[in-house]
Amino acid sequence: MSRSCSDGGFSDCNSDRSGEVSPTGGTFSLHRLLVSSSSEYSDEVVRGLISELESSSVESQCRAAAHLRFLAKHSTENRIRIAQAGAVAPLVALLSHPDPQLQEQGVTAVLNLSLCDENKATIAAAGAVGHLVRTLCFGTPAARENAACALLRLAQLDDLRAAIGGSGAIPALVALLETGGSRGKKDAATALFTLLASKENSSRAVEAGVVRPLLDLMADPESDMADKAAYVLHRVLALPEGRAAAVDEGGLPVLVEMVDVGSQRQKEVAMLSLVQICEESSTYRRMVVREGAIPSFVALSQSSSKKIKEKVGNLTILCGGIDCATAAADLTSPETGDGQRSAKTKRTVTTPPGGIAAVTSGGARLLYVVCCDVQPMSRACYRCCLWNFYRGRKSPTANWDGGLKPRVPRLPKDLWLAKGFLSVT
Repeated sequence: MSRSCSDGGFSDCNSDRSGEVSPTGGTFSLHRLLVSSSSEYSDEVVRGLISELESSSVESQCRAAAHLRFLAKHSTENRIRIAQAGAVAPLVALLSHPDPQLQEQGVTAVLNLSLCDENKATIAAAGAVGHLVRTLCFGTPAARENAACALLRLAQLDDLRAAIGGSGAIPALVALLETGGSRGKKDAATALFTLLASKENSSRAVEAGVVRPLLDLMADPESDMADKAAYVLHRVLALPEGRAAAVDEGGLPVLVEMVDVGSQRQKEVAMLSLVQICEESSTYRRMVVREGAIPSFVALSQSSSKKIKEKVGNLTILCGGIDCATAAADLTSPETGDGQRSAKTKRTVTTPPGGIAAVTSGGARLLYVVCCDVQPMSRACYRCCLWNFYRGRKSPTANWDGGLKPRVPRLPKDLWLAKGFLSVT
């Protein structure tokens, strides 16, 4: 079963988002910087600014870093010229300076230079990764956010992803995800999504406790962070320890709720995550069914793409039910008096003798097979029950008898499971 998940919920970090520059002296103004960033300049001017970065005056250093930052903000050509002139190493050195304003100017300039692919290797070679991680841990809020974005840019190079993960960036990003502001959380989630393309980094993220803050962000589907958190969690779930952590932290109710009431994108990524969790664990499948997930799966199958419908059907079978696209009976979608579907529908599940559960969800009556709590369903009886139901016989439970093993035609392999056949209480 495919485990791919689109990254459509993410957009790259924007450059230079630390706000207006605070003046550090009478000759240093935002107006002057904006004029210089858009005017013609020579390589000699750039070299002069780079020389100022190594001045003994913090004010001169801050002014030079801010000039270079604005020059690199919107122009790819400027980014290349500044890096080729030798600005990267002195800018990276500013990241360890004790002055918070100077550090912020330095990290923002490095971020702007990192927007150009040609500069990424040069930035990494200057030792930027370690400095960025320290800034991510101890910098100002704006510096931490821009450090996260710069690490994201560098992590887009496959050969740097492992180095960044091994530098301590993962726990620092998890901390920003937990404690940062709105922008900081977005930057941390975006950087983590990129870094977690590596299984080794995913393992580091689980160890750093990434699952809990992700679930907290997903718990409010209307938040602008729910999508991003769901995509990051999907990558974490590729690992057995990630799946175990998600279940231990109460992730199943959060995912089922997202399938039930989230946006279409949220529903689909949450369903894909449930597929990952349920594939290899009958215990987790039982827990998913007890959360009342089947009606939500059925509803999702009516409105998704063909690919998603197939996955919903597979997941429904994994959870002990019949393919919802085929087995739904009298599926209707009644509307409320104002013509809008109710946002929350009351689900009721009854299990009559014979292992067929009747599920009512918002007026839609669905049927799917579950195992009797009192007496385990034999393999043969399970096949018979499925076959009768698919054949549309009047009584799909007519052949139910704990010891009966009726002869029935062979079923396609994808229509039945011998294991993980669940009950609903």
